[in-house]
Amino acid sequence: MGVLSNLEPKDVFHYFEEICNIPHGSFHTKQISDYCVAFAKEKGLTYYQDEANNIIMIKEASTGYEEAPPVIIQGHLDMVCEKEADSPIDFLKDGLDLQIDGDLIYAKGTTLGGDDGAAVAFGLALLAAKDIPHPKLEVVLTTEEEVGMLGAEAIDLSMLEGRILINLDSEEEGIFLTSCAGGLRANIKLPVLRKTVSGTEYEISIEGMTGGHSGTEIHKGHGNSNKLMGRLLYMTGQKTDLEIVSMAGGSKDNAIPRKTTAKVIVNPEETDIFETAIKTVEEELKKEQRSGDPSLKIVLKKEENKTASVLDRSSKTRVLMVLLMIPDGVQAMSMELEGLVETSLNLGVMELTEENLMMSSAIRSSVGSAKEFLTEKVKALVEYAGGSVEIVGDYPAWEFQPKSYIRDVFTKCYEKMYGKKPLIQAIHAGLECGLLSNKLPGLDCISLGPDMTGVHTTEETLSISSTKRTWELLCKVLEELK
Repeated sequence: MGVLSNLEPKDVFHYFEEICNIPHGSFHTKQISDYCVAFAKEKGLTYYQDEANNIIMIKEASTGYEEAPPVIIQGHLDMVCEKEADSPIDFLKDGLDLQIDGDLIYAKGTTLGGDDGAAVAFGLALLAAKDIPHPKLEVVLTTEEEVGMLGAEAIDLSMLEGRILINLDSEEEGIFLTSCAGGLRANIKLPVLRKTVSGTEYEISIEGMTGGHSGTEIHKGHGNSNKLMGRLLYMTGQKTDLEIVSMAGGSKDNAIPRKTTAKVIVNPEETDIFETAIKTVEEELKKEQRSGDPSLKIVLKKEENKTASVLDRSSKTRVLMVLLMIPDGVQAMSMELEGLVETSLNLGVMELTEENLMMSSAIRSSVGSAKEFLTEKVKALVEYAGGSVEIVGDYPAWEFQPKSYIRDVFTKCYEKMYGKKPLIQAIHAGLECGLLSNKLPGLDCISLGPDMTGVHTTEETLSISSTKRTWELLCKVLEELK
C-alpha cells in the first residue's frame, strides 16, 4: 500500500506517488520520461519522445466528442531538488519520503516536486481514465523547465492539432493565470588569482533563511544569503585584513538561496576584532530581516594555525565589488497591474573555485526591453570587473489576450461549481505558455493548479482537498468542450 493510496482522486494520487518514487531532478529526467513511454505503450496511446526527454502522449476523443477541438494538457517532468542538511535522500537514486499531515502532503527533508508532479499526475490520470468525457487529448510533458525551459525550447510540436492549451503549473486554486514574465539565466564567471597565507581559519555560515521561489516569492522580502555573505565579508573586511578561501551558496538560480558558507583566514592578532565585527553584522541583519527571515543566524567555526590558498588583493577587491553591486531582488513593479512584480533577478547560485567566482542569476521581466536592459546592466558590471556572462534559457513573456475561449469556459464552470468568481491574474514567474505559443500560432492558453506552499523549498506542501477540487474542475471543463 502506498502512502497516498487512500486519497481521492485515487488515480491522480496513485500516479503522483509513482512519480515521487522516480528520481526526476532537472537534467536527470530520462527515467521519468521512459516511465511515461512505458505507460503510453501499456495504454495503447500514440506517443513521441525526443532526445531532450520531452514526451507527448495522445488519446483520441471519447464518444460524442469527435468533432470537439483537441485540447493540449501541459506540464513539466523535472523538479527542483533541495534538501535539509541531514536528509539521507540521494536525488539521483532515491525516491521521496512522502508524508501526510492533515490536508497536506510533503516530503520529509526535501522538496516535494508538486511543481510540477501534480500536472504529470493529472495528465496520466486523464489518459488512463475510461469514464471521463473529453475531446482529443494531447498531453505534453517537457523537461528542464526549472533550469530555463530548455525542453519547451527544444520540443517539436508539429504533430499537435490542438490550439487550446491547459497548463497545470500554477500553485493557487481559484486563480487562473493568463500571462507571465519572460526570463533567462545569466551564468557569470569572474577569474581570480590566489596566494598562500597562514593564520586562524573561520568557517562562516549564514543560514536559517526562508528562501522561496524566485518568481512568485521574490517580493516577500526574504533575504538572499549569497548577497548577505558579500555584505558580511565586505563589512568585516573593513575592520580586519581577512583573506577569502572559499564561498558557496544556493543550488538553483530560480530558488532564493537559504544558506551560504565561506571560509576565511584572519591574522591571529585580529580574531577578537573579527568576531566582534561578525556579531555586529549579525545583529544588523537580524534586525533588518526580522520579518522576512526571523530564523536568520550566523554560525562560526574556528580552527587555528591553518595554511590555505586565498584570493590575492586584486581578486578579493573585484569579487567583493561584484557581490556588493550586482542587482538582486525586485527592480520594478508593474504600472498597469497593482501588486505585480514587473522586473526582478535572483542571485541563486554562487561558488568560489580555485580559478573563478561562478554565479548564476535568474532574470525576469514582463517587459522585454526591461529584461534586456537588466541583463546588460549585469554584464557591464561583471565585464568591468574582468569577468564574462553567458546567457542561457532565454524565454519570452506570455502576453495577455483580451479574448480567450478556454478562459471563459473555466470561469463559467468555476462559478457554477463554487458560486464565486475566480481571480484572473498575471504572474511574475515563468511559464512555458510563451514559448509554446511561439511554436503554435493562435494558441489559447490558461494556467491553473491546486494549492501548494513553499515551492522550491523543503517546506513544500500540496493540498489534498485542493487537488481533488482542481481535478473535478478540470474534468468538468473537458466535459463542456463538446
